[in-house]
Amino acid sequence: MVPFSSIIKEVWKDVFFVVKAYCVLHVTENYLITLVKTEGASMLPTIDSTPSMFLAERISPRFGKVAHGDIVRLRSPQNPRESYGKRVIGLEGDSITYIADRGNGYKHETVVVPKGHVWVEGDNKFSSYDSRSFGPVPYGLIESKIFWRVSLYGRVKILDRSGINDLKPSIIKTYHKLDTEAEIICNALIFLYRCVGQVLV
Repeated sequence: MVPFSSIIKEVWKDVFFVVKAYCVLHVTENYLITLVKTEGASMLPTIDSTPSMFLAERISPRFGKVAHGDIVRLRSPQNPRESYGKRVIGLEGDSITYIADRGNGYKHETVVVPKGHVWVEGDNKFSSYDSRSFGPVPYGLIESKIFWRVSLYGRVKILDRSGINDLKPSIIKTYHKLDTEAEIICNALIFLYRCVGQVLV
């Protein structure tokens, strides 16, 4: 018969493993890398309107390290319960001219992005709720930067890599290496995604 103390020891060992795994996943999801799900037509043709899964990193947005052309996940300035996936069009100090009212003669307006803010828009200008509606977005509302598309089969693909075949062989080799590393990360995070996956529009 197995001593009761040995059973308790094994139980505590399992509990400790589960708690440790949860802590690692929690830190990874909230501070390093996360998996997000997008849905909607606002980022066509870059992102399909059908539900898609992406790998996003949280580090650079925390330090304000976003650049023109980055696709970011941001919390809605008007509804904290909603998140959007949009492209960064303007940084602080940039002058942005946009169509303010399509239903009233295509009125154009110009705005200067204030300090500590970015201007975001969807790639599909005719079907996107973005800075043209809610204005510049504070850096604090940017939650992550989307950079890898993940297929249902666990494969990954870096966004916006059109023309990669024109690059030097050494650069192409680096991209392939990044794809492999990303696939490993995705497989490690797939369980976490099932628990906390979020939908962007």
